[in-house]
Amino acid sequence: MAAIADNPCQSCGACCAYSANWPRFTIEDDAALDLIPAKYVNERQSGMRCEGERCSALTGDVGAATSCAIYAVRPEVCRTCLPGDDECNMARRRHGLSPLVAPA
Repeated sequence: MAAIADNPCQSCGACCAYSANWPRFTIEDDAALDLIPAKYVNERQSGMRCEGERCSALTGDVGAATSCAIYAVRPEVCRTCLPGDDECNMARRRHGLSPLVAPA
């Protein structure tokens, strides 16, 4: 298993390219949702717009170098996926990346 560096998400992005159903809105209030630029919100306004299974706000290459175009205002589901947790490692497996070890 790979060890977690200072910010492994910037060299991963697998969770943001796992499923078009993943970047959904759940507990955000209207004020929080209004901060997300409309071009990144899906037609049903239920989550992030995706290109295939990849969130449209994800930039870069999965497994190499990535970032989120709306990191400061990203949905709650994006904030709760943490490096090395079950969701993270499930997404990493789908992209052929080694699992991360969650901090103790």
